[in-house]
Amino acid sequence: MEEKTSKAKEKSYPEEEYKPMHVVEEAAPLYITMPYTTQKTIGMMGMVGKRDFAGVKSETDFINIIRTGIPKQAMDNLMEITDLTLTEMASIVHTSDRTLRRYTAGQKLSQDQSERMVEMAKLYGRGEEVFGSLENFREWMNTRLVPFGNKKPKEYLDTSIGIRMIQDELGRIEHGIFA
Repeated sequence: MEEKTSKAKEKSYPEEEYKPMHVVEEAAPLYITMPYTTQKTIGMMGMVGKRDFAGVKSETDFINIIRTGIPKQAMDNLMEITDLTLTEMASIVHTSDRTLRRYTAGQKLSQDQSERMVEMAKLYGRGEEVFGSLENFREWMNTRLVPFGNKKPKEYLDTSIGIRMIQDELGRIEHGIFA
């Protein structure tokens, strides 16, 4: 047994095969291509190819978009995709449906409203992935479920915590863990 140990100590590694653990290489391709979730989020809001969203290449780029406000047109597109009424959307963004009707398509939403739209676009994109279709996910969102206190998941869309709860439940479903 001592022979094997001494042989292991004598072994040397050619320089091109051995890289010390403290060397970090840049993962450049990650910065060049847009992640699928980012593309999906922009697509859910119907903003693909729109000037305001041209600079969005990663999740962190959404911060600037949220701060400057997204156009009301993104909300209109989300309402169509999510099958939410104007009254439901007004409740989600904490305003009146009358106020939402007065917005023009290009008018910018507030920072809070914009953030909610981005969160919802991400949620519905994720739901489509997990359920295999947007129709199946919308049906699930309209079903009273035990994990949500026998309420519909869409009733929780008016808070970030509620959206996170739905995201967490989607993760459990994806991994086959049902409550």
